[in-house]
Amino acid sequence: MKREFPEGFWWGSATSSTQLEGAASEGGKGKNIWDHWYEIEPGRFFDGVGPEQTSGFYHRYRDDIALMKEIGHNTYRFSISWSRLIPGGEGPVNEEAATFYGNVIDELLRHGIEPFVTLYHFDMPKEMQDQGGFENRRVAEAFARYANICFERYGDRVKKWFTFNEPIVPVEGGYLYDFHYPNIVDGKKASQVAYHTMIASALAISEYRKVGDGKIGIILNLTPSYPRSEHPADVKASRIADLFFNRSFLDPSVLGEYPQELIDLLADYDHLPAVLEGDRELLKQNTIDLLGVNYYQPRRVKAKAYLPNPEAPFMPEWFFDHYEMPGRKMNPYRGWEIYEKGIYDIMMNLKENYGNIESFVSENGMGVQDEGRFEKEGMIHDDYRIDFIRGHLEWLHAAIQEGCQAKGYHLWTFMDNWSWMNAYKNRYGFYQVDLDTMERKPKKSAHWFREVSMQNGF
Repeated sequence: MKREFPEGFWWGSATSSTQLEGAASEGGKGKNIWDHWYEIEPGRFFDGVGPEQTSGFYHRYRDDIALMKEIGHNTYRFSISWSRLIPGGEGPVNEEAATFYGNVIDELLRHGIEPFVTLYHFDMPKEMQDQGGFENRRVAEAFARYANICFERYGDRVKKWFTFNEPIVPVEGGYLYDFHYPNIVDGKKASQVAYHTMIASALAISEYRKVGDGKIGIILNLTPSYPRSEHPADVKASRIADLFFNRSFLDPSVLGEYPQELIDLLADYDHLPAVLEGDRELLKQNTIDLLGVNYYQPRRVKAKAYLPNPEAPFMPEWFFDHYEMPGRKMNPYRGWEIYEKGIYDIMMNLKENYGNIESFVSENGMGVQDEGRFEKEGMIHDDYRIDFIRGHLEWLHAAIQEGCQAKGYHLWTFMDNWSWMNAYKNRYGFYQVDLDTMERKPKKSAHWFREVSMQNGF
């Protein structure tokens, strides 16, 4: 069966500045929270590998963009580093950085690859975090000023903008589960950070409306919450998980308002954030044009077996337990379930409950440890990645056939990159990266993806 995608479908990949650029202390770049955290706790990063070098895109971007073109990219999403462009987060623009990002954009366009630009991908400038990060509304306002500078500098060439990548993750990692700096475990602060992130997004969208003539959106990691059974207690557990991890950003981004059930739940536990007069109108008037969907795995939940410890920190898991479905297909290297139909369910939800907003798969990928085991005749034969991509594309195609406005598919990621605390433990790229020589070599999936892109289907 031939699956052909709509004309103009976006084939490409995604990455972020901290994970790919390297040159963390070069070119006038300021420190971000990852540079700082690695300095003070290097042992928390796999094999002690930090963000200083990563994959060297800063110095090799021209060659790397040529490689993107070779494997059929017509679009590519990357992020601008706030701390590189404006060291400290406020003040004058670092012109060396401004030139670098301008050159990347120009090089992409020269190869016929449309740039998709994310403004924030987990990389708070250190000085902004010293002010409390998004606990502090002033930092949200500083973010909007940074966004405006980006729009003014690059808006003539960039027509697809995204305010945040996976904004729930810094909330989870930095303020609930201790896997991002500042390693705070405090539900009330988590709520405030989440809210101010949405305010920052709305402020940036408001700035774009004044000067931009393209589309602006947000990238959300949407993880369908499936109940163990149709028992009312299991269904309620899945609904609450969905409120916390999906609708907390999806509803205000697309609909311009928060779910009342989430507001009531947080109020019951005295975890509502502080708000200002006029915020409701700000959110309502600055909804997104385009939604990026990052999808890796489903979330399966059931009703809680035991009441939570009333003295323990407030957590979403007060309201549900995680459930491991028997017989599920797994990526054992990440401990993640592989469930391709999840992408279809997400898209149908967007069609039925979110006005069928224009969207695309902005990340989907499979991280595998020790990929060198699969190298034969100088190439990694990552058939497992090809099967993973194909399976998700089949369900994405089915959603499009049923009327969903899904415009593209971006793999995470173009070449092996640095994955935060996991560093280079798991590899995700179309291209293998030798960390000693920085040599890039295509994997089997790169050649397969080129054919898919060229045929606009498979």
